[in-house]
Amino acid sequence: MNHSVPVSLPVRVPSSRYTSPEFAALEAERVWPRVWQVACTLDHVREPGDFYEYRCGRYSVIIVRGDDAQLRAFQNVCLHRGNSICEGSGTGLSELRCPYHRWAWDLAGALKEVPSRKGFGVLDNGELSLFPVQVDTWGPLVFVNLDTSAAPLHEYLEGVPADSAWANLQEFRCSFTTLSRVASNWKVVADGFSETYHVQGIHPEMLASIDDVNTEQHVWDHHSVSRQRYGVASPRLRDRSDQAVWDSFIVTQGERMGPQFKTPCPAPTPAAGETIRDVIAQRIREHQATRGIDLSAYDTDGLLRLSQYNLFPNTTVLVWGDMVNVLVSRPGHSPDEAELTMFLLDRAPSGAPAAKPFDLTLPADASLGVVIDQDLEMLKRFQRGLHQPGFTHLTLSGEEIRIINMQCVLERYVEHDRSTV
Repeated sequence: MNHSVPVSLPVRVPSSRYTSPEFAALEAERVWPRVWQVACTLDHVREPGDFYEYRCGRYSVIIVRGDDAQLRAFQNVCLHRGNSICEGSGTGLSELRCPYHRWAWDLAGALKEVPSRKGFGVLDNGELSLFPVQVDTWGPLVFVNLDTSAAPLHEYLEGVPADSAWANLQEFRCSFTTLSRVASNWKVVADGFSETYHVQGIHPEMLASIDDVNTEQHVWDHHSVSRQRYGVASPRLRDRSDQAVWDSFIVTQGERMGPQFKTPCPAPTPAAGETIRDVIAQRIREHQATRGIDLSAYDTDGLLRLSQYNLFPNTTVLVWGDMVNVLVSRPGHSPDEAELTMFLLDRAPSGAPAAKPFDLTLPADASLGVVIDQDLEMLKRFQRGLHQPGFTHLTLSGEEIRIINMQCVLERYVEHDRSTV
């Protein structure tokens, strides 16, 4: 669906979905244990003994690379008295051992040791294996699903892998992740990365280098995608000159052309038959070439058209020719709190050694760049408005079709039985 096609009537969504403890409890019961979620990247768990703990609300999953190089995941709970086995991430594990009473399992989840075992009488090791969790990958991303009977990841992702195949996602490596705590519901965070309607409001610096009006959108069942052209000015602007486009691109994402493009400067003159968009794309290719990356196979549109995939329920994957950004929102301790994890991935030069990503928990005043800072600042204001007694429903337009689709799928999970999901 192209977002220029209006809906016949505005779509109304109850605001209580964003504020109600009862609705959050239904999500915890019926959504989070049943959906595929981005947990980490392959770079977090590439070598035998690497492990990563993924948390989503009250749920905790251990992802581990076994001695046999297989990737596995387990519910993070000791079968003795329920303590969590692992926290954080690390390397070099040879077993999964509870720090409390030192029960231990091998990296395939089989019970291997119970201290003072004879005090328990007869224990059946086969009945005390760790609870498995589905784990699979798409490109460099590792997904988990607590529901062992759920459809496999390749089915869950629907048309997304085929639609993104042009980018060769397997070539990307994760350099770092950031965790930010946000004083709003997780859906507010996800919604903020599910439409371009807000660009005119909070991202004025972007308008001269993005077509925020003619955005192509497509909806599958669970998931959706939008495609925005960058390196061109918004039809909303009068000044669509090359200089305006150039300045806007530098202010909002100039680092893609190299570290020297941090402040506005005179725009280059395009060669005959080229546009300023072609010039920007070529600067990106030249910068990546200094890193040993050959982007000659990607034309201007491949480098300056953003494919933005919204994966139900809580993930946005931003795919460019030269980089990938992943934004994952998760519930916090109450409906008024959320966590936002962002993954930055770049193409790796051929033969480059694997490296562990840096995982950073950010203070409240940390900067993530002009655009993301503007998004996070606005998210802080949402939850207060959602609680006002006169505001009972969100009113959504056809431009916000990806939010509408997420809400429709969410309703199926929360309100209906498994056969309808």
